[in-house]
Amino acid sequence: MAYITIGIFLLACGLMFWFFPDTSILEYGYAEMDGFFSLVPYLFMFLISAITMRSFAEERKEGTYVLLATRPLTDMQIILAKYLACMVLVLFSLVPTLIYYYSISQLGLPKGNIDTGAVIGSYVGLFLLGSAFASIGVFASSITKNQIIAFAVAVFLCFFTYSGFDSLSRIAAFEGIESFLMNFGINEHYQSISRGVLDTRDVVYFLTFVALFLWLTKLAIGGRKW
Repeated sequence: MAYITIGIFLLACGLMFWFFPDTSILEYGYAEMDGFFSLVPYLFMFLISAITMRSFAEERKEGTYVLLATRPLTDMQIILAKYLACMVLVLFSLVPTLIYYYSISQLGLPKGNIDTGAVIGSYVGLFLLGSAFASIGVFASSITKNQIIAFAVAVFLCFFTYSGFDSLSRIAAFEGIESFLMNFGINEHYQSISRGVLDTRDVVYFLTFVALFLWLTKLAIGGRKW
């Protein structure tokens, strides 16, 4: 399943970044990857939700979680093992896209005419974004036995936490607290890191976000055990 999911993700990235006229870098004409880094978060919502939807839902449906829970492991050890396994797959899905950086670097005039610092910052931002989405996906999988429901809940939560707060900040009723609402959303911090500046506030935000959803997962698992 991981091979198929990652394969579809890379195929979608390749088609959108190189072939489809509306998003193609060849049509855009500038040696930069901003289009790719603005596109991937929306693909990540589906990729990571598909990877994580089986984490606990499948175990509970098949009854194998009982065997896992009776091992000499704490709930948090089980959750972290599943979460880190998902993060390895996210990392494997990002590594092949480095070929895009090399290709654009070679196509630029002159060769190597690309902002490497911004690309590195954007990849760090993508990895942190993937870590946040993976924590949401693991949590969604822990609250249901149905993989489809877990997938749908994860996609919705990923979309809302990524762009929902930005949309709320534009509502007239929330005038005056726009920046406060935007700081709650992932997009604001992701864009900040993508500019090539690694601010500790953004890193702390992502670490806190991941810790919050893993803690919620522990509550869901612990409550079911009782």
